[in-house]
Amino acid sequence: MSQGRLKARIKALRFFAGEPPTDAPVRLTQRRVFILPTQRGLGFGVLILLVLLIAFVYNNNLAYLLGFLLASVFFIAILHSFKSLSGLVVQKGQSKPVFAGESAAFTFHITNPSDAERYQLQITLEETESIIIPAQSKAQVTLYASTQKRGWHTVDKITLSSTYPLGFFRAWSPLRFDFKVLVYPKPTALESPFPETAASQSERGISNKGADDFYGLQTYQVGDPVKHIHWKSFAKGLGVFSKQYAGGTAADIWLDYDYANGHNTEERLSQLCRWLLDAEQAGIRYGFVLPGLKLQPANGLQHYQKCLEALALF
Repeated sequence: MSQGRLKARIKALRFFAGEPPTDAPVRLTQRRVFILPTQRGLGFGVLILLVLLIAFVYNNNLAYLLGFLLASVFFIAILHSFKSLSGLVVQKGQSKPVFAGESAAFTFHITNPSDAERYQLQITLEETESIIIPAQSKAQVTLYASTQKRGWHTVDKITLSSTYPLGFFRAWSPLRFDFKVLVYPKPTALESPFPETAASQSERGISNKGADDFYGLQTYQVGDPVKHIHWKSFAKGLGVFSKQYAGGTAADIWLDYDYANGHNTEERLSQLCRWLLDAEQAGIRYGFVLPGLKLQPANGLQHYQKCLEALALF
């Protein structure tokens, strides 16, 4: 083995950061499992030394016997702590896109190919989940990570650990996977009417107003029916808006970045995200416009996800 490779293997960072990220399942071997005594283990070691010191000072054979017996338990616990993780196979599962501010769920599959049940296992991302895996079986664990910004959110590292059997030692394995989830912009909580773009106005036409299909809100104008007032916005102190409707063959609307309210890019993307949610929920056909991107009007899950992805990666 070359000197450079040897240095890489004993590099201290491996004990905490683990190996480079991978897509493949990871089998826990002696290279990936690390062991250190816990506070209880250190206390037990001090007790052993104290008993052996008493045996030496008083030349007491029974004290020697007790000291060696305790020492044998101490060292055998090391082997069992290693075996609690050794041989397990960890594989990444699936994740679903979320909106910024929500917790992203990451699924992992842990396989126990041995004939021994694995106790006191803990898997940690931001929080810790405790599991027991029976012999010759597989467990599925879902871990959650908070998200703050749109774009790709990557799992930094998960840690699989155990203090089995006596809590004297903690065996752990830091694992890194090429595992990421797409985070959409957080939709603004402020309800506002769909943008009155030039394309929307020319397609919709004045004659469609007052029909049955809701397509958005606009600032209340004298003469609008009282029953169309959006009282929810009024109660929140957001102003007076009236609901607008279009007939069953309502024209398309355009959700355009240039018409989105906001003081910066993130606020405008949040407004676009809100319009997307409202338009899709209302079943309206909508076009989507970002600088450098224009999607023709449509609706449905595929179009909806394509627009959200464009917002997330803008």
